[in-house]
Amino acid sequence: MNYRQPELRRALAADYSIGLMPSTARRRFENLLLDDPLLRAEVAQWQQSLVGLTSSLAPQPVPERVWQHIVARIEPQQLHVPEKLPFWSWMRLTAAACSLLVAVIVGVIYNRDKAEFNATLLAGNQQPALTVEAFDHYLKVEPVTVASVESGRSLELWAIPADGVPVSLGVIPDDGKGRVELSASQRQLLGSQTTMAITLEPKGGSPTGKPTGPILYKGQLASL
Repeated sequence: MNYRQPELRRALAADYSIGLMPSTARRRFENLLLDDPLLRAEVAQWQQSLVGLTSSLAPQPVPERVWQHIVARIEPQQLHVPEKLPFWSWMRLTAAACSLLVAVIVGVIYNRDKAEFNATLLAGNQQPALTVEAFDHYLKVEPVTVASVESGRSLELWAIPADGVPVSLGVIPDDGKGRVELSASQRQLLGSQTTMAITLEPKGGSPTGKPTGPILYKGQLASL
């Protein structure tokens, strides 16, 4: 990987500062920082830009009803006998518990995958907008600061390999958060020489199979 590329250095510094970099990649990046003062300065600039996110929130008054509930629990005035639930309520509770169990199992299976590549997509002002993690069969897209999408338009994700010819990977949700399933041919496009880009297209995606709108966010994939 060519760590001299300015765009890649900015993306890696952003990942490191935001805390999105996996442990293996983080250790490798910290080794780079030891011998690269310019890269340390890039990280310091990101951390300075993001320091406002760590400031504490102003205290908020507690609603009166909260204090009333606390007092009722500490100083109960009368004995409350729980109402016996009907049979259909127990069925609803059982169904809810089963749904929760399925969700937990699916979440464990989903998170068992290990990302092979990742990228931080930057906006035109070089601020991080989204992160993309490339797994074996899908991409996981997470927003950082995504601008709202006007009505009648869609965000479309593209892979731009070394030959420079963009290939559509599909339309992503307007808020930038989603999972993009990959075909076998699309998986072959992903690598450390691949650039990821998001364009603003007509609703449902580009009608021509090629980018027709402006590039909103862009970043290069890096191996983990």
